Amino acid sequence: MSKTLECTDVSKAFAGVLAVHGLNLSIYAGEFVTLLGPSGCGKTTTLRLIAGFEQPTSGEIVINGKTVAAEHIFIPPEARHVGMVFQDYALFPHLNVADNIGFALKGSKHTKTARVNDLLELVGLQGFGKRMPHELSGGQQQRVALARAMANQPDILLLDEPFSNLDTALRGQVRSEVHSILREAGTSVIFVTHDQEEALSLSDRVAVMFDGTIQQVDTPQALYIHPTTRQVADFIGEANWLRAQADGRTAHCVLGTVLLEKPQRGEVDILLRPETLTLAQTSDNHNANARVIWREFYGHDQRVGLELADGTRVVMRALSDAIYTPGDQIHVVARGELVAFPVEAATQSNGGE
Repeated sequence: MSKTLECTDVSKAFAGVLAVHGLNLSIYAGEFVTLLGPSGCGKTTTLRLIAGFEQPTSGEIVINGKTVAAEHIFIPPEARHVGMVFQDYALFPHLNVADNIGFALKGSKHTKTARVNDLLELVGLQGFGKRMPHELSGGQQQRVALARAMANQPDILLLDEPFSNLDTALRGQVRSEVHSILREAGTSVIFVTHDQEEALSLSDRVAVMFDGTIQQVDTPQALYIHPTTRQVADFIGEANWLRAQADGRTAHCVLGTVLLEKPQRGEVDILLRPETLTLAQTSDNHNANARVIWREFYGHDQRVGLELADGTRVVMRALSDAIYTPGDQIHVVARGELVAFPVEAATQSNGGE
């Protein structure tokens, strides 16, 4: 599969402070990749470097086989064949929908009109060409911005927190619509968000960023199940941590003996996802190892707060058919092979954002 984008050892400093450091990232044709991380980690700066709004301090950026940024090379944004959708959509308020979409198109009037009509159909806004931006809902404005960014058939499309201005009820619907549109178009996409739910639900792969560096790039499932650092584990999903003594593929902790994904020795911190905890088949007061301290019911499932025998507090996610009451004494076990980090490494990788 051909690469649409390749960033190699890309760094960017502002006033001597590194905002992006040693970034390596490849995007393949038609792939949807998300840059995920907390605010200020370098996500938007990375997009601006790819788009050409910023020049790297060092490193190389190649788009569709053409070097657009390197030592002594800098191709301006308008020559990079990159589309971008901004957080606030940036529609021209004095132009109607059709003119917004076709603003940067070149060619005859007939050619431009045909392309605009194709894009209106693609984003589900047929018949909206004459409307003004203020006459549209937030979701419709979002789709106009998307159509405009796709008008010149860019090699890669950059989306910078595009759903953050939508209310919660609309966000999920628009997110699904935009994802379907991009899949149909076959466009390579880099999507920036701090919302892990968006990242996990939309992406082919996710690049998790902290402090200007990418810590891990993988599929959403692999990031969740097999994080390579404690920082990634904490940021992706909900994490419980148990201190344990590892001896090869097993470890001994407050829950008893558990299986490890990889052999380890010595003191470790075990990652325990809420759904990994489950009620033991022979749970009763005689072998209880946990006390229920709270319960949140969501209909399809429930979150249950537990205090283990050594005082550690964890969260269990369970189906809604069982009833848990604060004060109940229960026996829980951990399922499957668990990820663990040496205590020293876990402490080091858990340094600031």
